[in-house]
Amino acid sequence: MNWQHPHRRIHHPSKLRRQAGPPPHPQRLQTPLRPHTHRSAHTVHRSRPQTPPLTPSLDLFSAVAFPSRTAVAAFSSAAADVPHPLLSPHGDVFTVAALGKDSELIDDSFVHRLCPNPDRIRILVPLTATPNALVQSLEDGRGRRVLCPVPLVVGLVEPPVVPHFLRDLEAKHWVPVRVNAYETRWAGPGCAEEVVEKIEDEALDAIVFTSTAEVEGLLKSFKEFGLDWETAKRRCPKMLVAAHGPITAAGAQMLGVGVDLVSSRFGSFQGVVDALHAEILRLS
Repeated sequence: MNWQHPHRRIHHPSKLRRQAGPPPHPQRLQTPLRPHTHRSAHTVHRSRPQTPPLTPSLDLFSAVAFPSRTAVAAFSSAAADVPHPLLSPHGDVFTVAALGKDSELIDDSFVHRLCPNPDRIRILVPLTATPNALVQSLEDGRGRRVLCPVPLVVGLVEPPVVPHFLRDLEAKHWVPVRVNAYETRWAGPGCAEEVVEKIEDEALDAIVFTSTAEVEGLLKSFKEFGLDWETAKRRCPKMLVAAHGPITAAGAQMLGVGVDLVSSRFGSFQGVVDALHAEILRLS
């Protein structure tokens, strides 16, 4: 896919340009996760609470890494509330890393909210749309800070995707600063009511999962209705289970949900839709 934009520099791993040397006093930062604390998108710029509060700025960071589309949207919403750009116009190149079609949200207005000098901004889109590929496409961190807007998982077990993402960044010598930019929460048993009704009527032909949290949420809802996955499969033996990419497929398998097909084009949800459509036609 070609994500080039006439006014933005989008780099793939083979085209990376190394920045100037590391900051004079690199230090490791730890931002503790407090699951009981509600944080909205508007807290994305407050990664280091101070007293008195500092003016929101990203000048202490060298990059921001977005593992999801919602992370980009949450960051953009927070930046829109700040009356000035988050970066000064002069300094080392600042990397904005995003996955697949998520990078479409990083448009000119996004860049200008980030920095008045667009030449400071490098947009990095890995060829494979996975968090690990994003990490591998980044150069060696050399002790520099990378802002990581990620979800705060509420009412569900946090999938390993984000912890592994942060661990992989550390392995590349980055200092990841985790910010809970939005929430992923179970919507309650009612969210699966129509699915349960279809299963009881033996009328569900396919189900698509786009994240491990969706799988866990569905299974949690099933329990509220006295249903489990094995029973659902027995009632709908021809039901196809599709996963948006290998990470979601692995998470589903870990939770005991077998996956029939996995999209090989997971830069956007269109890939899993096309894969499911092709499989249904093949079986018809």
